[in-house]
Amino acid sequence: MRKKLLLTLNVVCLLLASQTGHARHAEILIDAENGNVLHEIEATQSWFPASLTKMMTLYITFDALNNGQIHLHDMMHASHHASQQPQSRLGLHNGERITVEEAILAIVTRSANDATVVLAEHLAVTEDNFAIRMTAKAHSMGMYNTYFMNATGLPNDWQVTTAHDMALLALKLYRNFPEYYDYFSAHSFEFKGRELFGINRFTATYDGAEGMKTGFTCNSGYNLVSSASQNGRRFIGVVLGGRTSNERYNLMINQMDHGFGGDYNVITNLFTMPTQSAGLPPHQLSCASGGSHYEEPEVRHHRHGHGHHHAVKHIGKVKAHHGRHKRR
Repeated sequence: MRKKLLLTLNVVCLLLASQTGHARHAEILIDAENGNVLHEIEATQSWFPASLTKMMTLYITFDALNNGQIHLHDMMHASHHASQQPQSRLGLHNGERITVEEAILAIVTRSANDATVVLAEHLAVTEDNFAIRMTAKAHSMGMYNTYFMNATGLPNDWQVTTAHDMALLALKLYRNFPEYYDYFSAHSFEFKGRELFGINRFTATYDGAEGMKTGFTCNSGYNLVSSASQNGRRFIGVVLGGRTSNERYNLMINQMDHGFGGDYNVITNLFTMPTQSAGLPPHQLSCASGGSHYEEPEVRHHRHGHGHHHAVKHIGKVKAHHGRHKRR
């Protein structure tokens, strides 16, 4: 009996130690040049994507731009459904007009749900149709553990992903759309005469940060996908399930710092690592039973380091930390 008790206690201690000071979460860090995985924790664990979902919305949007299906300055109209989306939002009214480019920037900087639905409906008539297209695109890209039920990432128990799949999506965005990738570096944009500032603290403050996307619902916790380059190396990181906004940023900074510091060895490659999804997605925060489900806008942050982000008004004027980069 005593041996059984000691064994149980040892298992509990090992489980607690494996959390390395943080509650359960998933994360991965990859080299954007070759897809090598330098670090991962539960990278194939099923998770709720929250607003990281909008990265796929943007992927399909960029694809449509490349194919000539839509153009940056096309004018779109907000439907009643789009106008009824909860926070975070621009506050679009039924019938209000917005350009494709404005919607892209609203998604990147403010994670605007109403602008996201406007884009989805513009491309696929209904958001449901668009979600089907999103899932099909994800699976064609190798994101086999990802299923999308809406364009925004608002709570749906069937909408799931993994850190591996989100890293793959981020890498594909970087490689496949060099002409649009710099939109992710935008930290503000002008809409209806007002400059609206972004909510991504990592993009605003980390040296060499190139952008990407935040996400939050009570079920998912605080999520983050980030890309950054320093000294000729570019990494893409994913964090799913931070218990607080600060924790997700600290987890991202920690793995990025270790990556750029040369502290990690190559574990595997993103394209060849086993991807069998592990378990059901956790309901991360206690507010999942009620309360808000949106990313709270954060205060404006000033960059410390080598560069500054600027408001983005036209694709030709997009400014990132080190200018445009060569991409394979």
